[in-house]
Amino acid sequence: MAMTPLIDVIFLLLLFFMLTSTFSKFGEIELSNATSGGATNDSPQDRAFVQLGATRLVLNGTSVTLAELTAQVTTGQVLVSLDPDTTAQHVVDLLVELRGRENLSVLVLE
Repeated sequence: MAMTPLIDVIFLLLLFFMLTSTFSKFGEIELSNATSGGATNDSPQDRAFVQLGATRLVLNGTSVTLAELTAQVTTGQVLVSLDPDTTAQHVVDLLVELRGRENLSVLVLE
């Protein structure tokens, strides 16, 4: 029995699976759960309320763009309210823009 045709078939299958598989790396964003009953701080903290929808972005009642939002919100706490038509990509775009800033915490409301 010749092994050459079997080896050819195995290499063809290997080549097929290598070419049809996806090797892209998906981005990830770390989310943390809010804890209740934490100690309160005596100093007032800046809070910004953001409403995020499929076609709108509102900061404290005023329509803004994503660039304007990141320029205006530098410290404090950001509360994000999601409209029912908001896509996951819009949420990720917002969180990517706000991540990694000192003294800024982002809380996504349900």
